[in-house]
Amino acid sequence: MNRLEGRTAIVTGAASGIGLSTARRLASEGAAVACLDLSAEGAEKAASEISSAGHKATAIACDVSDPTSVRRAVEDAAGQVGEPDILCNIAGIGRFYNTHELKPEEWNRIIAVNLTGTFLVSQAVLPYVLDRGGVIVNTASTSGLVAQPWQAAYCASKGGVIMFTKALALEYWDRKLRVNAICPGGVETPMVTEFSELPPGAEFKRITRYISPLGFCSPDEIAALFAYVASDEARYMTGSIISLDGGITL
Repeated sequence: MNRLEGRTAIVTGAASGIGLSTARRLASEGAAVACLDLSAEGAEKAASEISSAGHKATAIACDVSDPTSVRRAVEDAAGQVGEPDILCNIAGIGRFYNTHELKPEEWNRIIAVNLTGTFLVSQAVLPYVLDRGGVIVNTASTSGLVAQPWQAAYCASKGGVIMFTKALALEYWDRKLRVNAICPGGVETPMVTEFSELPPGAEFKRITRYISPLGFCSPDEIAALFAYVASDEARYMTGSIISLDGGITL
């Protein structure tokens, strides 16, 4: 299946988890992929793997929370693999905190990566896609749709991504730009380890209602949805917030 033949994609958080799986999937469907990640080594490994499979890819180190780093990375991506048609904002961080113990710098870092990072990379890509068309696919979360304990910062960041997605989709409704967001539930990624340690006094039974009886899904399952939303098969989809969560938001 070559739904993305001739397209160029930027994927943030491409060194691992959903980002890595999405970079692989978009490349397998014909896209040239710029693999952006805070870890230069991880980005290089991802791009090398994709290139060795016969697809076009490049690695670019990028801190999505830093405007200068983002602008440089997007310019480098356009120069190395071509002007972007697709942006997948996947870089993200999070962990459990007792909110009364949450330090402002910890709050700020989660917001900076998950929400501000989504804005900064989108803003840097917009000049390339407004006149010729394109697709932005953001990563929200079920934590942006329903309240979850000990995740105030993460919930706030992902709820912000949802409304940013809708606002951007409406603002550029008539400019050939589609903007959507995917809300994963439990996914077997390295981020799971960040959420593995509950804060002092927290009870595991309080979060069991957010665990699907279907278990966790794989990053490849989320990547398949990214590829669909980025493709012309989803041409009528914009401003959509799509859950893939084993039913936990029912």
